[in-house]
Amino acid sequence: MGNGLSDQILPSLPSFQALHIVILGLDCAGKTTVLYRLRFNEFVNTVPTKGFNTEKIKVSLSASGKSWRKAAFHFWDVGGQEKLRPLWRSYTRCADGIVFVVDSVDTERLEEAKTELHKITRLAENQGVPVLVVANKQDLRNSLPLHEMERSLALAELGNGTPWHLQSACAIIGEGLQEGLEKLHTMIIKRRKTQKAQQKKKR
Repeated sequence: MGNGLSDQILPSLPSFQALHIVILGLDCAGKTTVLYRLRFNEFVNTVPTKGFNTEKIKVSLSASGKSWRKAAFHFWDVGGQEKLRPLWRSYTRCADGIVFVVDSVDTERLEEAKTELHKITRLAENQGVPVLVVANKQDLRNSLPLHEMERSLALAELGNGTPWHLQSACAIIGEGLQEGLEKLHTMIIKRRKTQKAQQKKKR
Protein backbone atom coordinates (compact mmCIF):
# COMPACT_ATOMS: atom_id res chain seq x y z
CA MET A 1 0.00 0.00 0.00
CA GLY A 2 1.06 3.61 -0.33
CA ASN A 3 1.20 6.08 -3.17
CA GLY A 4 -2.31 5.07 -4.20
CA LEU A 5 -4.73 7.45 -5.89
CA SER A 6 -8.43 6.93 -5.36
CA ASP A 7 -10.52 7.53 -8.46
CA GLN A 8 -13.81 6.56 -6.85
CA ILE A 9 -14.83 10.23 -6.67
CA LEU A 10 -13.90 13.34 -8.63
CA PRO A 11 -11.76 11.80 -11.42
CA SER A 12 -11.40 15.20 -13.10
CA LEU A 13 -9.59 16.87 -10.20
CA PRO A 14 -5.85 17.33 -10.96
CA SER A 15 -3.63 15.65 -8.36
CA PHE A 16 -1.36 18.73 -8.18
CA GLN A 17 -4.16 20.53 -6.32
CA ALA A 18 -3.99 18.04 -3.46
CA LEU A 19 -3.64 19.50 0.01
CA HIS A 20 -0.60 18.31 1.97
CA ILE A 21 -1.94 16.72 5.17
CA VAL A 22 0.20 14.98 7.81
CA ILE A 23 -1.34 12.35 10.11
CA LEU A 24 0.41 12.24 13.48
CA GLY A 25 -0.19 10.78 16.94
CA LEU A 26 1.27 8.28 19.37
CA ASP A 27 1.84 4.69 18.27
CA CYS A 28 -1.30 2.53 18.30
CA ALA A 29 -3.64 5.55 18.25
CA GLY A 30 -5.17 4.41 14.95
CA LYS A 31 -3.45 6.70 12.42
CA THR A 32 -3.00 4.09 9.69
CA THR A 33 -6.51 2.77 10.27
CA VAL A 34 -7.78 6.31 9.66
CA LEU A 35 -5.71 6.59 6.47
CA TYR A 36 -6.91 3.36 4.90
CA ARG A 37 -10.52 3.82 5.97
CA LEU A 38 -10.38 7.11 4.03
CA ARG A 39 -8.55 5.48 1.11
CA PHE A 40 -10.60 2.31 0.65
CA ASN A 41 -13.76 3.09 2.68
CA GLU A 42 -13.28 -0.19 4.53
CA PHE A 43 -11.37 -1.51 7.52
CA VAL A 44 -7.81 -2.61 6.70
CA ASN A 45 -5.91 -4.63 9.29
CA THR A 46 -2.66 -2.75 9.94
CA VAL A 47 0.66 -3.17 11.72
CA PRO A 48 2.64 -0.42 13.52
CA THR A 49 4.13 1.98 10.98
CA LYS A 50 7.93 1.84 10.94
CA GLY A 51 8.35 4.85 8.66
CA PHE A 52 5.44 6.38 6.79
CA ASN A 53 2.50 5.58 4.53
CA THR A 54 1.27 7.99 1.87
CA GLU A 55 -1.96 8.13 -0.13
CA LYS A 56 -3.56 10.63 -2.48
CA ILE A 57 -7.28 10.61 -1.92
CA LYS A 58 -10.02 12.48 -3.76
CA VAL A 59 -13.00 13.32 -1.58
CA SER A 60 -16.38 14.95 -2.08
CA LEU A 61 -17.20 17.30 0.80
CA SER A 62 -20.63 18.74 1.50
CA ALA A 63 -20.64 22.53 1.69
CA SER A 64 -24.19 23.54 2.54
CA GLY A 65 -27.51 21.95 1.82
CA LYS A 66 -27.21 19.84 -1.33
CA SER A 67 -24.13 21.57 -2.74
CA TRP A 68 -20.76 19.81 -2.80
CA ARG A 69 -17.19 20.94 -3.07
CA LYS A 70 -14.30 18.94 -4.45
CA ALA A 71 -11.04 18.37 -2.62
CA ALA A 72 -7.95 16.21 -3.04
CA PHE A 73 -5.77 15.33 -0.08
CA HIS A 74 -2.23 13.97 -0.08
CA PHE A 75 -1.94 12.25 3.29
CA TRP A 76 1.33 11.36 4.99
CA ASP A 77 0.84 8.93 7.88
CA VAL A 78 4.02 9.01 9.99
CA GLY A 79 4.99 6.44 12.62
CA GLY A 80 4.27 7.44 16.22
CA GLN A 81 6.91 5.49 18.12
CA GLU A 82 9.03 7.71 20.35
CA LYS A 83 12.17 7.22 18.25
CA LEU A 84 10.32 8.34 15.10
CA ARG A 85 8.73 11.50 16.52
CA PRO A 86 11.77 13.72 15.84
CA LEU A 87 11.07 13.03 12.14
CA TRP A 88 7.59 14.57 12.34
CA ARG A 89 9.02 18.02 11.76
CA SER A 90 10.31 17.01 8.32
CA TYR A 91 6.83 15.96 7.23
CA THR A 92 4.93 18.95 8.65
CA ARG A 93 7.14 21.45 6.83
CA CYS A 94 4.87 23.18 4.27
CA ALA A 95 1.84 21.17 5.45
CA ASP A 96 -1.61 22.61 4.75
CA GLY A 97 -3.06 20.80 7.74
CA ILE A 98 -2.32 18.33 10.52
CA VAL A 99 -4.49 15.40 11.61
CA PHE A 100 -3.55 14.36 15.14
CA VAL A 101 -5.08 11.02 16.16
CA VAL A 102 -5.61 10.27 19.86
CA ASP A 103 -6.73 7.02 21.49
CA SER A 104 -9.78 8.01 23.60
CA VAL A 105 -9.44 4.88 25.73
CA ASP A 106 -5.73 5.08 26.55
CA THR A 107 -6.08 7.75 29.24
CA GLU A 108 -2.68 6.93 30.75
CA ARG A 109 -0.97 8.32 27.63
CA LEU A 110 -3.08 11.45 27.18
CA GLU A 111 -0.45 13.60 28.85
CA GLU A 112 2.16 12.21 26.44
CA ALA A 113 -0.16 12.88 23.49
CA LYS A 114 -0.73 16.43 24.72
CA THR A 115 3.01 17.06 24.98
CA GLU A 116 3.66 15.86 21.42
CA LEU A 117 0.69 17.77 19.99
CA HIS A 118 1.76 21.05 21.58
CA LYS A 119 5.38 20.50 20.63
CA ILE A 120 4.61 20.09 16.92
CA THR A 121 2.11 22.97 16.70
CA ARG A 122 4.48 25.40 18.41
CA LEU A 123 7.25 24.96 15.86
CA ALA A 124 7.78 28.23 13.99
CA GLU A 125 7.00 26.67 10.60
CA ASN A 126 3.74 25.21 11.91
CA GLN A 127 2.34 28.40 13.41
CA GLY A 128 -1.24 28.81 12.26
CA VAL A 129 -1.45 25.43 10.48
CA PRO A 130 -4.99 24.04 11.08
CA VAL A 131 -5.20 20.95 13.28
CA LEU A 132 -7.90 18.28 13.24
CA VAL A 133 -7.71 16.30 16.48
CA VAL A 134 -9.35 12.91 15.93
CA ALA A 135 -10.65 11.42 19.18
CA ASN A 136 -10.51 7.82 17.98
CA LYS A 137 -12.26 4.79 19.51
CA GLN A 138 -15.18 6.86 20.79
CA ASP A 139 -17.39 3.83 20.13
CA LEU A 140 -15.88 1.98 23.09
CA ARG A 141 -17.68 2.10 26.44
CA ASN A 142 -14.68 3.30 28.45
CA SER A 143 -13.66 6.08 26.04
CA LEU A 144 -13.15 9.55 27.51
CA PRO A 145 -15.92 12.06 26.64
CA LEU A 146 -15.02 14.82 24.19
CA HIS A 147 -15.11 17.62 26.75
CA GLU A 148 -12.62 15.73 28.93
CA MET A 149 -10.44 15.02 25.89
CA GLU A 150 -10.40 18.73 25.10
CA ARG A 151 -9.39 19.59 28.66
CA SER A 152 -6.78 16.82 28.97
CA LEU A 153 -5.13 17.83 25.68
CA ALA A 154 -5.30 21.54 26.63
CA LEU A 155 -6.52 22.36 23.12
CA ALA A 156 -7.37 25.93 24.11
CA GLU A 157 -3.65 26.47 24.74
CA LEU A 158 -2.38 25.40 21.32
CA GLY A 159 0.22 27.51 19.47
CA ASN A 160 -0.45 31.12 18.51
CA GLY A 161 -3.32 31.43 16.07
CA THR A 162 -3.66 27.66 15.55
CA PRO A 163 -7.20 26.81 14.41
CA TRP A 164 -8.32 23.40 15.64
CA HIS A 165 -11.30 21.09 15.72
CA LEU A 166 -11.86 18.06 17.98
CA GLN A 167 -13.73 15.30 16.16
CA SER A 168 -15.32 12.24 17.73
CA ALA A 169 -14.52 9.21 15.57
CA CYS A 170 -14.30 5.47 15.16
CA ALA A 171 -11.71 4.75 12.49
CA ILE A 172 -12.68 1.10 12.12
CA ILE A 173 -16.14 1.95 10.76
CA GLY A 174 -15.21 5.43 9.55
CA GLU A 175 -17.65 7.29 11.78
CA GLY A 176 -16.77 10.98 12.15
CA LEU A 177 -13.96 11.02 9.58
CA GLN A 178 -15.95 12.70 6.79
CA GLU A 179 -17.15 15.40 9.18
CA GLY A 180 -13.63 15.91 10.45
CA LEU A 181 -12.22 16.31 6.94
CA GLU A 182 -14.88 18.88 6.12
CA LYS A 183 -13.92 20.91 9.19
CA LEU A 184 -10.21 20.65 8.33
CA HIS A 185 -10.82 21.69 4.72
CA THR A 186 -12.86 24.70 5.88
CA MET A 187 -10.08 25.79 8.26
CA ILE A 188 -7.45 25.44 5.51
CA ILE A 189 -9.45 27.49 3.00
CA LYS A 190 -10.12 30.18 5.60
CA ARG A 191 -6.40 30.39 6.41
CA ARG A 192 -5.50 30.69 2.73
CA LYS A 193 -7.96 33.55 2.24
CA THR A 194 -6.52 35.34 5.29
CA GLN A 195 -2.97 34.90 3.97
CA LYS A 196 -3.94 36.27 0.55
CA ALA A 197 -5.61 39.29 2.15
CA GLN A 198 -2.50 39.98 4.21
CA GLN A 199 -0.26 39.74 1.14
CA LYS A 200 -2.42 42.27 -0.72
CA LYS A 201 -2.12 44.74 2.17
CA LYS A 202 1.68 44.51 2.03
CA ARG A 203 1.79 45.48 -1.66
